[in-house]
Amino acid sequence: MNSIIDGVDYGPLALLFGRWTGINGRNSAPDAAGNTKVSSYTDELSFELAGGVHNAGEQYLVALEYRHIASSPEGNVIHRQTGHWLYEAEAGLVMHSLSVPRGVCLLAGGNFFESDGELSFVVEAKQGDPTFGIVQSPFMVNKARTLRFEMALNLTGNTLEYSQATTIELAGRQFKHTDSSVLQRLSGLTPYS
Repeated sequence: MNSIIDGVDYGPLALLFGRWTGINGRNSAPDAAGNTKVSSYTDELSFELAGGVHNAGEQYLVALEYRHIASSPEGNVIHRQTGHWLYEAEAGLVMHSLSVPRGVCLLAGGNFFESDGELSFVVEAKQGDPTFGIVQSPFMVNKARTLRFEMALNLTGNTLEYSQATTIELAGRQFKHTDSSVLQRLSGLTPYS
């Protein structure tokens, strides 16, 4: 795998670069009463080069900026999130920062694995964790507190599959909000096509 783009070695993140689209997303989430509602969605992920950065003269990170938009089958946008995927080669550490316009931000950390032509990323964040934690607005803390976030991304060729689980406390009970989708790379947008 050639992971050098514009003179920067993006390591395992290089293969995410570009735009991806999916038509069979599945969402399972509690409604305001705590009942589980399952719905489908389409989604688009875009990963743009953000370059490398040095921290305190000791750490070197490379980053991809990303945007994720999910829409209902009717075409209405139902979810937006932005953030970065970061890689620290020396530590073998992968990080995923994200922000959703509901007053929730997090930094999840984990690893990547390569096996039989598949590249996998696994990250998680927990409320109260001093390194890979969750920050949320007072409203969200009181009404729908995010306790944990887990995500797995699997990449094989031009297919990207993700699954994520967010543990939420709603009305004094804990629920899993899950999302999963299979996306295809849009042609011509990456040096790896």
